[in-house]
Amino acid sequence: MKQKRIVAIHDISCFGKCSLTVALPIISAAGIEVSVIPTAVLSTHTGGFTGFTFRDLTDDIVPILDHWANYDIQFDGIYTGYLGSFEQIELMKQTFDRLRTENTIVFVDPVMADNGKLYPLFPQDFPKGMRSLCEKADVIIPNITEACFMLDKEYEEGPYTKEYIEELIRRLSFELNVKRVVLTGVYFDDQKLGAAAYDQDQDKIEYAMSDRITGYYHGTGDVFASAVMASMLSNKSLKDAIEIAVDFTVESIKRTKEANTDVKFGVDFETGLKKLASQLNDK
Repeated sequence: MKQKRIVAIHDISCFGKCSLTVALPIISAAGIEVSVIPTAVLSTHTGGFTGFTFRDLTDDIVPILDHWANYDIQFDGIYTGYLGSFEQIELMKQTFDRLRTENTIVFVDPVMADNGKLYPLFPQDFPKGMRSLCEKADVIIPNITEACFMLDKEYEEGPYTKEYIEELIRRLSFELNVKRVVLTGVYFDDQKLGAAAYDQDQDKIEYAMSDRITGYYHGTGDVFASAVMASMLSNKSLKDAIEIAVDFTVESIKRTKEANTDVKFGVDFETGLKKLASQLNDK
């Protein structure tokens, strides 16, 4: 069987378990070859650390693509995460056009906001740019804040009703013309937290929920999104993909909490890779 190949386009935080240092091992665990286009290199992530180094790699993106074009390299998936500027968003649109084939799944995690607020470095009109990128995707995975901002809808604090979540996820799918949407940060009470997924072709919404763990754990969005991507490219259904990703993320958080690890160091997803590999390589 031919090995699948994706390109992951994220920044690299040299310490802190997020972005490429999360995507590479998780997707590789599924037996999928992972190529990368790094958008920036940081000494640590920016959540809780100060004095970090930052090197922008925007100018390297097109030369990487130009070099690859000499070898007709093809991809089964394209996966973008945190993008730091409108320029990078526009470059990602060009990247999709250059690398996409009829068999390529384009997966966009529109990382830009949480808890009702844009991340500090983004201008107020950034969601419009990110929306334009999501409109070129096959699968998007926003949290509720990002979903509201892209729809120009006022953000509301949870707990949510199913009617609220299902209106939000359907609007994302039809207004952005995206066939499959995974919405994170979904909860209907204070006990459970998880994700919802909508497949436009089937007009069906599925949920995957788990016990809520108190506290904020950095990098869990990247852990979850990478597990969804790996699962979908392993031919799992959308429902199975979000269930696998929720379980994998929650178990990673539990191990981190039990070890009393500094939360800004990231979660212990590595210990769960053997189990994930078993799930995703079970044909």
